Amino acid sequence: MRAILLLILMTLMTVNTVAGGKNKKEKAKASKSGSECSDWRYGNCVPSNGDCGAGFRDGSCDQQTKKMKCKVPCNWKKEFGADCKYRFGSWGECDPTSGSKTRTGTLKKALYNAECQQTISVSKPCAGKTKTKSKGNKRKGKEN
Repeated sequence: MRAILLLILMTLMTVNTVAGGKNKKEKAKASKSGSECSDWRYGNCVPSNGDCGAGFRDGSCDQQTKKMKCKVPCNWKKEFGADCKYRFGSWGECDPTSGSKTRTGTLKKALYNAECQQTISVSKPCAGKTKTKSKGNKRKGKEN
């Protein structure tokens, strides 16, 4: 008699555990999706302090809104935004008239449906001779 009761008890515990596990998985899946809406639109990431670092971006779909955590890298290029990722070519030759060199980038990825330019061009000052000399001096100092 005890064996039968023990068997029934074990069966009930197993059924309860399996059913409970499925409910947890279904609940987790439902909470991840959040809603049935598939056309979410996101704004730019706005840092909480200053012009870079941790912040938030707003998302909206139909009449739903949500706030997401985000991060603006502190080395981002303000001209084209932190949500636009580009693949850049090599730096060009130094232009002696402007004292700078340029390179172009093509759009690799637009995060959160950001509006990005397909190609961009960035420039930076040419390296001067003083920079090369200072590296040479450092090497000489290390050898001694």
